[in-house]
Amino acid sequence: MASGLGVALFSSAVFGLSGSFAKSLLETGWTPGAAVTARLTGAALILAIPAVPALRGRWNQLRDNWLTILLFGLIGVAACQLFYFNAVERLSVGVALLLEYLAPVIIVLWLWAASRRRPRPLTIAGTLLSLGGLILVLDLTGAVKIDAVGVLWGIAAAVCLAIYFFITAKENDTLPPIVLASGGLMVGAAVMWLAAATGLLPMAFSTADTRLGPWVTPWWVSLGGLVILATVLAYVSGIVAARALGSKVASFVSLTEVLFAVIWAWLLLGELPGPIQLLGGGLIVGGVVLVRVDELRGPRTSAASAGGSGAASVPAPLDHANDVEPVP
Repeated sequence: MASGLGVALFSSAVFGLSGSFAKSLLETGWTPGAAVTARLTGAALILAIPAVPALRGRWNQLRDNWLTILLFGLIGVAACQLFYFNAVERLSVGVALLLEYLAPVIIVLWLWAASRRRPRPLTIAGTLLSLGGLILVLDLTGAVKIDAVGVLWGIAAAVCLAIYFFITAKENDTLPPIVLASGGLMVGAAVMWLAAATGLLPMAFSTADTRLGPWVTPWWVSLGGLVILATVLAYVSGIVAARALGSKVASFVSLTEVLFAVIWAWLLLGELPGPIQLLGGGLIVGGVVLVRVDELRGPRTSAASAGGSGAASVPAPLDHANDVEPVP
């Protein structure tokens, strides 16, 4: 348990680097599409090395799970990352990631509206807490105005994350997680290159030096960190942690990614959300924790959960947390 916890914290720490590395590239003239495409392409090629032996000749697994891989690549990888990087271009890394972490709240609200059944009190409390935190994160009355377009990009990333959870909520033991990760990254990279080739996605690269904290480094240092640290090592360590701790416990530990992202952005970019935004971020994370704690209780039947009152609770939408989460 202790070693698994250490690996999970390491995974969150390197995942949290993605926004800082990406923003250092965006500030030199890279477009979000170019940063996402380079990240996906490099990581897909590296992860293909362990993914091929993992199949061990069972290539029929790809045919049987092609829809899961396709949707994971389109929504959980390409769209989620592109929207997040667009948000990072206009907002601080911490604020952009906090907006994306509203995904569990979006799931709760959608299930509530679709089923017309009231969630359990703990889930309602977590949802209200996160929504209150969102208001503080936006700091509508503060001196520093939040970019409205950036906020919309961040919420769009949260929607993609929520959709991904719905798509892959059903447990699938036939496809190794490393294969799903590699396949999804390949699909995402192919989609990005296709969008660029057709002119739908602006693609601009730059070889100008990047700034990371007090250091001025070549562009390939930031790109290498984005690909190797924030993607390949983050994925592999996340899979190891999920297997050591169980996917649900690992998903709780992954909430520390927000903290790591804020710390890295402060150290490498000089970004630090204001006190009100930090308080709002704490409320968002606290609300997500409450929602996930409620999910651990598992689905409840109408009579058992409502005490005979007739009010049915919403089944846990993420009862099986995925071994492979979308890359933020």
